[in-house]
Amino acid sequence: MEHSHLRFMLALTIIGLLAVNPIAAIASEESEELQRQLSELRQQMLQTQQGYQQQIDSLEQRINELEEQSGQSVSQSPALAAASGTSAANSALQIGLSGLFAGGGSSVDNDALESLQGGAHDPNQNGFTVQNVELSLAAAVDPYFDAQAHIIFQIDSDGETVVELEEAFFTTRALPWGLQVKGGQYFTEFGRLNKKHPHSWSFVDQPVVLTRFFGGDGIRSQGVRLSWLTPTAWYSEVIVGMQNPQGETVSSFLSVPGEDIGGHELTDRDVRDLGDLLYSARWLNGFDLSETISMNLGFSALWGPNASGDNTDTNIIGTDWYLKWQPARTQRGFPFVSWHTEVLWRHYEAGDSGTPNQETLKDWGLFTQASWGFRPGWVAGLRWEYATADGDTAADPFRDTRKRLSPNLTWYPTEYSKLRLQYNRDWTEHLLDRTADTFWLQVEFNLGSHAAHVF
Repeated sequence: MEHSHLRFMLALTIIGLLAVNPIAAIASEESEELQRQLSELRQQMLQTQQGYQQQIDSLEQRINELEEQSGQSVSQSPALAAASGTSAANSALQIGLSGLFAGGGSSVDNDALESLQGGAHDPNQNGFTVQNVELSLAAAVDPYFDAQAHIIFQIDSDGETVVELEEAFFTTRALPWGLQVKGGQYFTEFGRLNKKHPHSWSFVDQPVVLTRFFGGDGIRSQGVRLSWLTPTAWYSEVIVGMQNPQGETVSSFLSVPGEDIGGHELTDRDVRDLGDLLYSARWLNGFDLSETISMNLGFSALWGPNASGDNTDTNIIGTDWYLKWQPARTQRGFPFVSWHTEVLWRHYEAGDSGTPNQETLKDWGLFTQASWGFRPGWVAGLRWEYATADGDTAADPFRDTRKRLSPNLTWYPTEYSKLRLQYNRDWTEHLLDRTADTFWLQVEFNLGSHAAHVF
């Protein structure tokens, strides 16, 4: 009897284990499915924030207005707070640090490589380069303004540390009719890529045509701009602005005295009136072509004085488009395919009318790049570039005919770090060998509240 009782108890135990194990497995699978869905929802939120940031800002402004109105019965209004010498506390200050480093080698020496890699954040020497270390601060100042500041650190080819205030600007939060004002030191909103910081680029280096027209740092200066989110059925934003035209970051305009463009040495020309400021305009449109394909189409223009004469001007126009396919269901934003193209033209009045060396320099160029996120964390890219100018420019590294093909492969271990391998094949007129082959390996990290990579 005792043996029968023991066998009965053992059988019950085995049956219980068999019943529990499938339940545990099902629970584990459900947990994994929930985690996967949560990850997808988070990524979709980041994608929406990138593509429709302006709409999100408008909604946030409305929410803030309603919260302020609902809270006035129990707290002071902003006007009363200002009158009484008190103010609403700033929101939590967001502090982030981004580090961007590269190492590599080329078939040409450092002097030739420096002429090929003209961007200020491009790796431009055989060996290692600290491309950019960026300290970013951002916060809501009060119910009326947001503010950002970006301070960059670099180490040049001589080993000297360079510190620069890249951007420091405010934006309004609660203007009516879809309007927003931005002021301070900021990147000019021309095209899609110019306003992006190096850590958010899809390639190791800056496109050649942007370096030629906007300088190594991209075009940025001090000024003010007004944007209008138009009341259309699709996303449509109009931006107009004016900025100072002097300095190395506005190289196609007053730039730096002593520099040379197309054989014309720049003089020390002052801003005499409002007509001597740098003016910009941009019209950006966003469309959903289908449930899985979206498109952005933009047109940009710049006009202002240049320092090759007392009454000379520069005009730059451009168009850009961005096309992206992404399925309805993704994992961390993958898979996806994107295509980004920008074409720019520059007319540069060189030398005053009536002088012996007076001419109009005409340059144009483009870059087109595609990215394929073929599995979570892995992106393959391919970029083609072309830049040229009229006249005898073969010996001028900033106006000769240039072509470049750049395939790369990027691995994102997480949204806050990346490893990128890139190959550049350059065709150029100003080098004796006419071609150059270069490999770069890039590493990036983000600390703190710096924005994660969005795919």
